[in-house]
Amino acid sequence: MKWEGHEQSDNVEDRRGGGGSGGLPGGRPRIGGRGIGLGTIVIALLASVIFGINPLTVLGVLGGDVGGLADNGGAVAQGPAPRPPANDAPAAFVATVLRDTEVVWARMFQGQGNGYREPKLVLFRGQQPTACGMGQSAMGPFYCPGDQKVYIDLDFFDTLQRRMNSPGDFARAYVIAHEVGHHVQHQLGITQKVDSMRGRISEAQMNQLSVRVELQADCFAGVWAHHSQKSKGWLEQGDIEEALNAASQIGDDNLQRQSRGTVVPESFTHGSSAQRVTWFKRGLQSGSVQQCDTFNSRQL
Repeated sequence: MKWEGHEQSDNVEDRRGGGGSGGLPGGRPRIGGRGIGLGTIVIALLASVIFGINPLTVLGVLGGDVGGLADNGGAVAQGPAPRPPANDAPAAFVATVLRDTEVVWARMFQGQGNGYREPKLVLFRGQQPTACGMGQSAMGPFYCPGDQKVYIDLDFFDTLQRRMNSPGDFARAYVIAHEVGHHVQHQLGITQKVDSMRGRISEAQMNQLSVRVELQADCFAGVWAHHSQKSKGWLEQGDIEEALNAASQIGDDNLQRQSRGTVVPESFTHGSSAQRVTWFKRGLQSGSVQQCDTFNSRQL
């Protein structure tokens, strides 16, 4: 992926040096299934193996807490954060990909007569207070609708490569684009509609809705990749395969098989490997948001 030299986003907040140990009363991690993100499945299914913590602590979906975000009194008050240092290559990569998502989605929204509100992206280490509770590195990247920010500890990319066998720049770009896809869902009102179902349907049905939310974010990531490549032509041979491999590696079935040796489809919250690949490819090939309607699709 030829990303060097392209424009970078101004919406990256570098809080890695701020020691994000402060936050909500008691300092307990409060983000569960309501923290929307690709990384949440990592902690839910591999936490006990990789990070040594109880996955139920940070992923409430297994307790029926799926689909939206806890409104813990609004955004956490923090001082302004600096931009990443100019010589920080990993941060520059994130800022470059984020900027391209801003350009692509602004054009997509403008085409529908709407304005696109750009999300902020927060780089942090360890833990970080958010409007959704105390975010932790072990959760992997996640999106918080409460403050409309994407949160990433860059160490996750090392985990993605070493422990999840998903190397490559475009695998990382897919992760960022997936989280931005959740922001797009929030702007379209999809997140709010799903969250309104909480308590009105069963846990199993809520899990099924969560799968559709995540697969749509995968599809939106593919839509971004379609238009990004069309305008920039910055993808190289093997890049698409990197993203497809990442999507496959983080399928619920693959992660469950690795962590406990069995697969329990009714507990899926993000979709199987095949489903994640299918919906990313659908967005990639079509470039159409309309092709990403997972909620009305009979076949996922």
